[in-house]
This record gives sequence, C-alpha cells and structure tokens, in this order.
Amino acid sequence: MGNRTLAIIKPDAVGNGNSGAIIDLIIKAGFKIKAMKMVHLTRSSAEGFYAIHKERPFFGELVEFMTSGPCVPIALEKENAVEDYRKLIGATDPANADEGTIRKLFAKGIQFNAVHGSDSDENAINEIAHFFSTDELFNNDSEELIKNER
Repeated sequence: MGNRTLAIIKPDAVGNGNSGAIIDLIIKAGFKIKAMKMVHLTRSSAEGFYAIHKERPFFGELVEFMTSGPCVPIALEKENAVEDYRKLIGATDPANADEGTIRKLFAKGIQFNAVHGSDSDENAINEIAHFFSTDELFNNDSEELIKNER
C-alpha cells in the first residue's frame, strides 16, 4: 500500500469558498500536506490528466468543468493514503455519500462533486507527478531541516 495520494479541490468548491474547510477536514483526518498550489488548468493539462476517461461520454464536460476556474491540487501523505482519502471524500454522487464526508458536505451533484481523489496507488504516483515536480514535494528530510532551523 502506498502512502501518498492526490487530492484536488475542484473549481466548484474553490468558487464556493470551501477550500479552507476541506483542507481542515483533510488535516484533521491525519493527512500531511506534502505539496499544494492553486492552478487554473489549461485545456491541454485537463485533457492529459483525465485521459483515462477520454472515451467516456462525460469527458468533454469534465474538461470544461475542470478548466472553468481555479482548482487546488494537494499531494497528501498518510499510511494507506488512497483508501483513507477515498473514504474521507465519499461517493462520487453526494446523494450516496456517507454523512460527514467531504462530498456530502460540499458537493452539489455528480458533476459538481467538490473534490478528486486518486483511485489507486499507481494512479496517485502519476497524478501527483502531473502537478508537482520532485522539488516541490516536501519530504521528511526537509521537514527535519526546517524544524532544526527554528
């Protein structure tokens, strides 16, 4: 099991001012933020990121939505990160999501579902690399260095 996953706070949640509350839930669930930034995806970047869905009928709408405003990709670390984050965000359809999950609290529907989460350890590695270079990812050594400089 991997210990990293990618979260994306999607344009709907960013636009509704929910980024801080979502990040707070992530931290309270025991995840460490290894990298985070706000970006406005280009069409090319969104198409590349969601290429796995290229043949699906919703691909065009997904790309349009993800390029409609800024989003916040976040590299997260925790033991069993992918599975634990998927539990935290809840079902894709917020109507089917468990109480207290991010999607139950902040999503408006299947298309406007507030957040993305990697669905496997392998995809998490690729997805994190889509948004962050290795220099942008904080590792334990740099955290120790920062602590020692304080």
